[in-house]
Amino acid sequence: MFTLRAAVMWTVNDFPAYTMVSSDKARRDLAFFSMKPNDKKEFLKFVSSVKFPNGYAYNIARCVNVDGGKFTGLKSHDCHVFMQRLLPVGIRHLLPEDVVKPIMLLSRFFSQLTAKTLRKIDMCQLRHDIVQVLCKFEMIFPPAFFTSMMHVMVHLPEEALLAGPVNYRWMYPIEMLLGELKKSVRNRAKPEGSIIEA
Repeated sequence: MFTLRAAVMWTVNDFPAYTMVSSDKARRDLAFFSMKPNDKKEFLKFVSSVKFPNGYAYNIARCVNVDGGKFTGLKSHDCHVFMQRLLPVGIRHLLPEDVVKPIMLLSRFFSQLTAKTLRKIDMCQLRHDIVQVLCKFEMIFPPAFFTSMMHVMVHLPEEALLAGPVNYRWMYPIEMLLGELKKSVRNRAKPEGSIIEA
């Protein structure tokens, strides 16, 4: 899932996909789904200004480098929150509508998929909707965008039908617990013994 989120974040990065040839000169333009440098800076300022309730997400503002134009140190849950909540709001007025709509639909797909309660009718509808969203992505992004992780999304609603709500299968609480246990390690050569003693 992280690969997918990183791929969607290409819209934030400069991606010179097209080359325009005119009068014996090759000119590189940004792809229409890429942000201009000023828009990118505005988006990063927006992300750095967002505040979340305590315990909802890590302080994402610490992970944003506005001058460098990139994110660093995002945890997997932060990417999840970024994809569902921040990305659709932040890019809404910075990119063309043809690019924004599929990204917003993808964010809505993940929001509905990770809801605390799931209905069979909704999962069947999500199965249909994600195919439509992927078709819209195919009209926008280059073929390199479509890895096996993009295809996995087609199977996520079916998995949710079989296994139940995603919230009960997340690894975030376990990752947080392991992070706390790693802090209590005194002997890095034998961490298991140090954790047991603590």
